[in-house]
Amino acid sequence: MRIGPVSTRATAGGSRAAAGPTTSGAARRAELTASQNPFALVLGCADSRVPAEILFDQGLGDLFVVRTAGQTVDSAVLGSMEYAVEILGVELLVVLGHEGCGAVAAATRVVDEVAVPHGYIRDVAEKIAPNVLRARLEGAATPEEVGAQHARYTLELLRERSSMLDNAIRRGALEAVATQYSLKTGRVLEVAGPRFEHLLVA
Repeated sequence: MRIGPVSTRATAGGSRAAAGPTTSGAARRAELTASQNPFALVLGCADSRVPAEILFDQGLGDLFVVRTAGQTVDSAVLGSMEYAVEILGVELLVVLGHEGCGAVAAATRVVDEVAVPHGYIRDVAEKIAPNVLRARLEGAATPEEVGAQHARYTLELLRERSSMLDNAIRRGALEAVATQYSLKTGRVLEVAGPRFEHLLVA
């Protein structure tokens, strides 16, 4: 992936996060009372350990974040993301997966054990289960690799489901990257193929 000025801004933020998060004060809140102008859109997991603003060391108004369990996609997610791109004009889309994702683990149990969870958790697991199968067919051997490929397939799904997002990427108005966050190291890796390819954030 080409690392341009916008994604470089996110990368620099991730490096600063290692030294401790920044805060957004009263002056910044005052700037945002009338409007918002985020530079990036993040589709991430709802897991409490993966807050995008902290991982990338960004403050109020910097990121437009959509979070669901296992970064699963539905019409509300697509509408929110299209709003960020079409109305707010964000220039970077990050799909943020992570190690130890409970939703991916639940989907893996559906595949391996036919252990279907109850309630609406079932919907989440069943949305992810096809990606577990596909990842294994493409050589993913560990839960971390399966989760990483799920992030990549999610980016593909966004482009398939939303012509607005796909067109923005095709014409160069929107840079897009699938990533995987390591709970162990605190690093975010770009997922560009069957394995982790590039370090995005140190």
